[in-house]
Parts: sequence; C-alpha cells; structure tokens
Amino acid sequence: MNRILIVEDDKDISRELKELLENSGYEAVVLTDFKNACDSIIAAEPDLVLLDINIPYMNGEMLLQQLRSKSDVPVIMVTSRDSEADEVLSMSYGADDYITKPYNPTILLLRINAVFKRLGAKSDNTTTYRGMEILPHKGVIKYKDEEITLTKNEMTIFMYLLSHREHIVSRDELMTELWNNEEYLNDNALTVNISRLRGRFKDIGLEDVIETRKGQGYILV
Repeated sequence: MNRILIVEDDKDISRELKELLENSGYEAVVLTDFKNACDSIIAAEPDLVLLDINIPYMNGEMLLQQLRSKSDVPVIMVTSRDSEADEVLSMSYGADDYITKPYNPTILLLRINAVFKRLGAKSDNTTTYRGMEILPHKGVIKYKDEEITLTKNEMTIFMYLLSHREHIVSRDELMTELWNNEEYLNDNALTVNISRLRGRFKDIGLEDVIETRKGQGYILV
C-alpha cells in the first residue's frame, strides 16, 4: 500500500483528501508540523507528497526546493493559484505534476496513478522503510550494500506490519493475514518467523525493527 503525505494546512481540505485517498486504496497521512516541514516529510517516508503552495512558515515552492536537496520523493503541487508562472516555477523546482483547486477528485487520482507509473510502477513493486528498498514480488530487501531474501511467510508478515506501521498488530491479525494468503502458521510457528525476521534485519545492521508490545502484538519502529 502506497503512503501519500498531504501537506495542506486547511483542515477541511486535508480531511477530505485523506478520506478520498484512503477510499482509493492508499495510506494517507496529514502533515502537522509545518515549522519543520522538510524534515517531517522525510521522516514520514511517503511514496508521494501532495503539496499545497500556500502553507505556514514558507510557501510550498520554497519547501519543494528544500525537499529536492534531500529527497527525490514524487511531489504533486496542489494549489488554488491559477497561474502559469506558478506552474512553471513548481516544475522547475522539481514537482512531478501540478493541479489547481477546485479539482475533480477523479482527475487527481489519475494524476497520482500516472506519477507512480511514470516513476517505475513503484506503487506495485517497490516500497521503502528505514532506508531499506523492499521488493515484495521478489521476496528481497536491500539495505545499503546488503541484500536479504525472505520466505513467503516472512515477507507477508513484514508487509502487513509495514502497511500498519503506526499501529500495534496483534498475533491473531498476522495469522489471519497469512490464512488469507493461503498460508497457515500456528502460534509457535509465528513466533519462529518473527524471530527469523529480526535476525535477518540484524544481519544487515538494523536492530529493533520489530518491537514486541506485551499482551498486544507487534509494531514497526
């Protein structure tokens, strides 16, 4: 599931955007820290950013310029300004697309889909987390110069935790997810798979990727 970060200070608009994206199969997150916007965007590890031009502390074009010095995350500018100069400036600073308000929700979704396709179908094949490049279709995780291969069960567990990275996932949820993917693990086997996952991450230099919450389940950290 692709994570899209909404950088919009109008709470009504950001709420509507979040609902639209979630109903369309995306994970949607709303930026709340505009004072440290660039660092907050990078920390959120989004697959795409919807960036409004009129935001607090610095305008969206300045933020885009700052972001481009640190990240190549896809950015679609979303703004109420209907100015060709703004569009040209945004694209010159590295925006991947530009759409003006009020926009047709279907058109916005098509623009988002087009960006993902144009940038290599990342929405289907690749995602990132803590500097790792994750290729679920290959069962492979790359980190710096290291590469590990996960079993089908290990990848299913990890991708489910990743898609719910802000929430604690219970053991029952994980076993249900495996069952839905035509796999079955009993309670002991799940414990073994979690332990193996931790060991694989440790092998490439990543400690404490999966945290146990006693009596509740697991969460990515």
